[in-house]
Amino acid sequence: MRLTQAVVGRYLGAIGAYDYDPAFAGHNPDSALELVVSGRRVVAHDDDVVALRFASPDGAALPHWHPGAHLDLHLPSGLRRQYSLCGDPADRTGYTIAVRLVADGGGGSREMHALAPGDRVTIRGPRNGFPFVPHGAALFVAGGIGVTPILAMVRQARALGMDWRFVYTGRTRAAMPFLDEIAAFESDRVLVRPDDEFGVPTAAELLEHAPAGGAVYCCGPAPMLDGVRAEFDRTESAALHFERFGPPPVRDGVPFEVQLVSTGDVLEVPADRSALDVIAEQRPDVAYSCRQGFCGTCRVRVLAGEPDHRDARLTDDERRESMLPCVSRCDGGRLVLDV
Repeated sequence: MRLTQAVVGRYLGAIGAYDYDPAFAGHNPDSALELVVSGRRVVAHDDDVVALRFASPDGAALPHWHPGAHLDLHLPSGLRRQYSLCGDPADRTGYTIAVRLVADGGGGSREMHALAPGDRVTIRGPRNGFPFVPHGAALFVAGGIGVTPILAMVRQARALGMDWRFVYTGRTRAAMPFLDEIAAFESDRVLVRPDDEFGVPTAAELLEHAPAGGAVYCCGPAPMLDGVRAEFDRTESAALHFERFGPPPVRDGVPFEVQLVSTGDVLEVPADRSALDVIAEQRPDVAYSCRQGFCGTCRVRVLAGEPDHRDARLTDDERRESMLPCVSRCDGGRLVLDV
């Protein structure tokens, strides 16, 4: 989910330089919060993106969060989806996320768009796999709905007086959420470049203002992330942090089989697809969320076979009997799963 290149210790040191606040440890992100939708507004001119605000039914203050954090939403249908927080971390009266409607998606975005003020939802989090280091110079790069975690980072960078720049891309201005708010930012630090006006940007163009010795934060579609990762070494920046909104490509995969113990069905997993994708075709009700190996929603017991673990979530003890089929695989042969 996030790549950090070069001078990692410098940035870990920067994080450690901040005093620890025990109040941040008071909430277990795995515990459920029952919240109510307190606001809904359209934030893109094509009407496909809505911002939803969630608050405690009794008005209680919500747990702290930091830029880059996300929420796990448990929808009434049983689907679980993750959305980045894009509001103000200092505002503990509510959490704000933004959701783009994906007409041909798995249904989660349609269900989110149908939420109305007063509806109750179950939320877990906040948890952070894309942390912002509030130190030094930074370049923020966002593509489309990938602006959601970046927006919170830019706000904090402005508040702290950091040296920052922000490049925001999208298909058209109509499809780019939060442009009205971004228009109030310092114009000499912000570049809004819709593809229909400027053309699809190259990675070199996106990284033109990467700060020497500083950090680059990037969130957007897979081609943008792949390009930025490939081009990053040509910059003088010290660290690259990114978050992808879809599953990563399978690398060095080999074909294998999974057997579902509930039915006995044996499914073939090609070298370039995940086990979760193949299982979901047979069992659409299978639980999943991030598809990137960090949330743990798709965890399943392994009854036979040796998994090739590629997740960033399970402990060594948990890996002895479980796997995350969204990213973990098998080096040939067959896995028997408790599905």
